[in-house]
Amino acid sequence: MVETALKTTPAELGGVEGGAARAEARPRLAPRTAWAFACLAVDLTMLVLAALATSVGASVGGFASAPVTWTFLTGGLTLALFRGRGLYTLRLRLRLLDDVRAVIAATTLAAMIVLSIRILLGDTLSIEAESIRPWAFALVYLVSGRIAFYWTQASARAEGEGIRPTLIVGAGRIGCLTARRLLERPELGLKPVAFLDKEPLVDSRQALGLPVAGASWDLDAVVHEYGIEQVIVTFSTAPDEVLLRLVRRCEELGIAVSVVPRLFERVPERHSVEHLGGIPLLTAHPANPKSMQFAVKYALDRLLAATALVLLSPILVAAAIAVRISLGRPILFRQVRVGRDGRTFDILKFRTMRLPGGPPEPTDFVLPDDVGPGGVEGEDRRTRLGAFLRASSIDELPQLLNVLKGDMSMVGPRPERPEFVSQFERNVYRYGDRHRVKSGISGWAQVHGLRGKTSITDRAEWDNFYIENFSLWLDLKIMLLTLGALGGHFAKVE
Repeated sequence: MVETALKTTPAELGGVEGGAARAEARPRLAPRTAWAFACLAVDLTMLVLAALATSVGASVGGFASAPVTWTFLTGGLTLALFRGRGLYTLRLRLRLLDDVRAVIAATTLAAMIVLSIRILLGDTLSIEAESIRPWAFALVYLVSGRIAFYWTQASARAEGEGIRPTLIVGAGRIGCLTARRLLERPELGLKPVAFLDKEPLVDSRQALGLPVAGASWDLDAVVHEYGIEQVIVTFSTAPDEVLLRLVRRCEELGIAVSVVPRLFERVPERHSVEHLGGIPLLTAHPANPKSMQFAVKYALDRLLAATALVLLSPILVAAAIAVRISLGRPILFRQVRVGRDGRTFDILKFRTMRLPGGPPEPTDFVLPDDVGPGGVEGEDRRTRLGAFLRASSIDELPQLLNVLKGDMSMVGPRPERPEFVSQFERNVYRYGDRHRVKSGISGWAQVHGLRGKTSITDRAEWDNFYIENFSLWLDLKIMLLTLGALGGHFAKVE
């Protein structure tokens, strides 16, 4: 196999006729270019509307409006800062909250720069009328435009519009995992349609319903047949020389290529790349659970929990009274869970079930492989009130007391029962790594739908991603996404 692969030429990797046919079939604008133009059009439209609204508001209120020259300069500088912050770059995930933060920062910086220039030039101006009002209008319009545009894109992708057919190179465990993730999340805009692998290690048709369309030398034919617009290179038995030629050929065809790196589990979002000649050295900068930033997080947790207990006290009192009337004592349900560093604690919830009338249910309940507990393993004794409390997540509010006590955090991996933890640590990759930090009321896995009877392996992966990429901004994002999920309007954007 190695000898054959090394002898494979670029011509064998894809003929001229196949490339020409594919070039004719491809859209006039590449997806990245089309995305950049669409975002720019939205931002330009919002800036024009903001300028018109500012002008109309100034004339109605009798204020002076900013000169057109400074308005144009502010708008142009804003768009330039947007580009510098990557707001016109097509990404796999629609990071709404991150991009809204970038829009606010860039718009504010542009306004401050123009204001500083005017002051240095000795220009006489009304700060409120010519600076604050235009900035406020631009901010509101630009943020609103981005939110509307991202929601539209997410909805269109979920309905199958604008989906890019994707070819996965490498039909092994990681290749199939990558394809499954994309199939589960159509809002990402990539739809796996086939694999490319001479020696597939997994039966992809049986596992995912996707064929292995050929080997590396079939690239052009597969691209033409399936209308491929994105290629993802995962792990394969093919030599590196073959994969490099394949990537080069994709670039010649104008097809975007992404690569899953080796040791991907240890590549957080914060990393740096240096080069020794042509050899890249990738250095990871994961968050340290023992660092000061986690100490600040835990201090803020207690402050937020105390504030939330005060603000939500009417709901807590009403729920406690309702549980007392419908179910009697005790009002709170206590259960042993495993938290940071494997220490156990009693998690608190409002009771949602009647007490068992018969003998106690067994505690050695064994879950199927890679499936989390769904909350009720024995007889379902949940009342109508309990079902409401569970559906609305009001039953989880007493865990604010756990946070105040220091057993839990506002955001972190969800804690599990000791008997399940011992089972998962034996069978689930990196499950024990979740216990490096305090458990949370909500978490990165939960806001992505991994609750109840879902994959424990996926939960462990998402939780470890959260730990290694922790920031206070990420915690805020998770809390905002949690509120969106509780409101029943969880958007598949981040």
